Amino acid sequence: MRNLMRAMVGLVGLFNIGLGMAFLFDPAHSVARFFLTPGGTQGLATVRADFTAFFVTGGVFALLGAWREETAPLRVPLSLLGIAIGGRVVSLVLDGAPNTAFPPISVEAGMIAVLLLASRTFAGRAGR
Repeated sequence: MRNLMRAMVGLVGLFNIGLGMAFLFDPAHSVARFFLTPGGTQGLATVRADFTAFFVTGGVFALLGAWREETAPLRVPLSLLGIAIGGRVVSLVLDGAPNTAFPPISVEAGMIAVLLLASRTFAGRAGR
């Protein structure tokens, strides 16, 4: 079970790092998949900075948690994803619920579930 959790968390980490790299190197295409329109070069710079930071940071800490089999690094992607899903829920309440709102929530919820399960699995290792 421990190795399965390491692999699943590793996939979460690589997925997020891949998204972050896409925002860094191809922001114009990446924002379209997220229903965003950056305003000019400064908008693209903001996308490159903020989205890359979000996804790469979460991904790196997920990989670190998987590699070390430790729960502490998993708190970073759990916090990021928890805040993101919270923002999506606020948007659902304030702006309505289009069909396009549910796929990202499902993906984030799935990643949260994997990270929480891994945290429970890793918690038994050497008191971590």
